[in-house]
Amino acid sequence: MKFFVDTADTNDIKELAATGLLDGVTTNPSLIMKSGRPMKEVIAEICELVDGPVSAEVVATDAEGMLKEAEELIAIADNICIKLPLTLEGLKACRVLANNGVQTNVTLCFSANQALLAAKAGATFISPFIGRLDDINIEGLDLIAEIRQIYDNYGFTTEILAASIRSANHVKDCALIGADVATIPPSTLKGLVKHPLTDKGLEAFMKDWAATGQSIV
Repeated sequence: MKFFVDTADTNDIKELAATGLLDGVTTNPSLIMKSGRPMKEVIAEICELVDGPVSAEVVATDAEGMLKEAEELIAIADNICIKLPLTLEGLKACRVLANNGVQTNVTLCFSANQALLAAKAGATFISPFIGRLDDINIEGLDLIAEIRQIYDNYGFTTEILAASIRSANHVKDCALIGADVATIPPSTLKGLVKHPLTDKGLEAFMKDWAATGQSIV
């Protein structure tokens, strides 16, 4: 399973990239707004920090406008992945970009039918938003399972990028179902390593080691 971090905060990205566990980054207009910096500047810096795909989202609502914006974003770096909305216009743009060998991330997916259309349009990634479905009392993880089955049924190569991750359990369950990627907020991603028994065991080991009076180096 690939781990992407969902942020435009370059400090968080630097910290996570240094672990060697980070496979990519996703951004959106809301995250760019929070950064308080020009979009192209932020995206360029992120692309220098990670080798994997960096999702940069278009804001036009028509296919022609999306493709013009995609040209500008693709010019920033080789690892740009164009993020498109799951609309008919977005799917039209997706097909053109896919035919030209450009990575795409079709976002705001809330149904298996939408995911099927995105795969037929040649999307590199499909982003189902599980947390937002949970918010309206629909089981978001069920959507991941449905998409996994459909893609496996027909041999689609589009990768399932689980988005709107809210907890460590979301990550675990997506991995169990077979999502290809999870894009995770920095705090949640860093929290995956935490377990009270790990902390307790390490504390005991350090105490016992100190009592030996030894040094490894």
